[in-house]
Amino acid sequence: MSGHERHDERALPGGEEEPMTAAPLAAADRWLMRACLYVPLAALLLFFALPMGFIAWRSLMQDDGGIGFANYLALLDTPGVWQATRNSLGLGVATTAITLLLAFVLAYGMERTCMRGRRFVAAALTLPLLAPSLVLGLGLIFILGRNGIVGQLLGIRPDIYGFHGLLIADVLYALPQAVLILRAALRCADARQYEAAEVLGATPWRQFRDITLPGMRYGLLSAGFVVFTVTITDFGNAVVIGGDFSVLATEIYNQVSGQMRFGIGAVVGLLLLLPAALSVWIERVAAQRQAGIGAESAQPPQPRIARGRDGLYAIACLGIASAICAVVATVVIAGFIRLWPYRLDLTLKHYDITVSGGYASLWASLAVSLIAATAGTLLLFLLAFSVRRLSGWPARAATLLATLPVGVPGLVLGLAYVFAFNEPALPWGALYGSLFLLAMCNFYHYHTQGYVSMATGLRAVPAQLEEAVAVLGGGVGRLLADVHLPALRITLWAVAAFLFMRSMVTLSAVIFLVTPELSLSAVTVMRLDEAGFTSQAAAFSTCIMAVVGAVALLLHRLTSRCRVP
Repeated sequence: MSGHERHDERALPGGEEEPMTAAPLAAADRWLMRACLYVPLAALLLFFALPMGFIAWRSLMQDDGGIGFANYLALLDTPGVWQATRNSLGLGVATTAITLLLAFVLAYGMERTCMRGRRFVAAALTLPLLAPSLVLGLGLIFILGRNGIVGQLLGIRPDIYGFHGLLIADVLYALPQAVLILRAALRCADARQYEAAEVLGATPWRQFRDITLPGMRYGLLSAGFVVFTVTITDFGNAVVIGGDFSVLATEIYNQVSGQMRFGIGAVVGLLLLLPAALSVWIERVAAQRQAGIGAESAQPPQPRIARGRDGLYAIACLGIASAICAVVATVVIAGFIRLWPYRLDLTLKHYDITVSGGYASLWASLAVSLIAATAGTLLLFLLAFSVRRLSGWPARAATLLATLPVGVPGLVLGLAYVFAFNEPALPWGALYGSLFLLAMCNFYHYHTQGYVSMATGLRAVPAQLEEAVAVLGGGVGRLLADVHLPALRITLWAVAAFLFMRSMVTLSAVIFLVTPELSLSAVTVMRLDEAGFTSQAAAFSTCIMAVVGAVALLLHRLTSRCRVP
């Protein structure tokens, strides 16, 4: 069937969809449908596939201009890379184990108990998403660093830098994402299974062991690999609190920015790509199997009051949530303290930032994030709309290409952009150093998440509305304007806000792309901390969180108004 024909979709066994062909499109509609497909695909090829091809090619380029595996062989004589690899894997395993344990307690407490304080816990879990990852490292330094408030109170000088500090920061950073997955897994359960178990005399522990845990196995696996991927690819926490504990993310940065060994940097980037891509693939398989467990008619279990259990979960969950709030709140408060922790009188002097470009990077981040949100939402909408009307191998190929970016760490994608676009002789070299290129890098860093959200929203559009437009003689333009845009307004706002917020706080994807004339807010926070202006870094982080938090509140208001009563 032609990729430019309209069709409805019918579910088949195995999750596949059967297209139903309607009348052929008019010439104008065919051109519009082609534009809806080819424009986002061309952008995907230019801003994702091309850079990834360049980094693979750059890894083969030798210093003498030849092509070969010299960079790969040189990696064998670079012991720092292998030490960083061992450190990353060990940190990833430890972070995943601890995060899964804490996430399970939080998810189970919020979904299966009647504990108090659910809203506070949910609000606390959003805080790490509103700030660059390095904010958590900064907060831990203010609390547990050599001059931290704990050390001052106890008269000691704790050393938070290194493995243990990075472990705590990564756990706090990955925890919200793990909780989100586990809560979704718990909602897939069917209350009727528990009712049957009670009739058969099963104890609560037996129900937990035989029903709850088996039903969550794919959710736990999915969350575990998400946490592992986030940990081994995180750059912000590693550069702030990692100290002498090197990981792959900082090793790439040191090889490229410190030693100017671009070939080795490309090889290390590909090395980092392998475990991340493997983790993402296993996570996707687990997520698909988890989605197939619950029946459509499943009724989520309703928790019953058990004062002892509810009290214990409330203490545990509120304690974890309070720890997150304490770390983030300490960063906000430190921005107003004259000299942490010696002179605790309030001041605004740290907001008078003149080094590292001042607030210019904040305005640049706002512009980049607006471009990423606007252009990204439009491209995702057009791509998801057109792919839904494809069938066979074109649909599978387009979907595969749209979901590939999720397996590429931001640091690797940013380095790939340097190799691809820092070439003045090439036509696209003119984009280097521009706001638009930074926006595209941020957008394609989170392209897969946005595409999945958009495609999910499109599946909820009633097929009867599309049929009504076709019967009335409306073309593709009317279908877009009168059916999909109104039906997807909440999804469109949600995807735009997601892209905006992630673009405001991301660091790894843009660290190689900023220039002395054009920097971004998360990079400025890192530069201020590196220069010893820690309080100013805290103040600048507060500004970022305020902007992202305001956008989150605005999204909540807009989506509330858009919902049908």
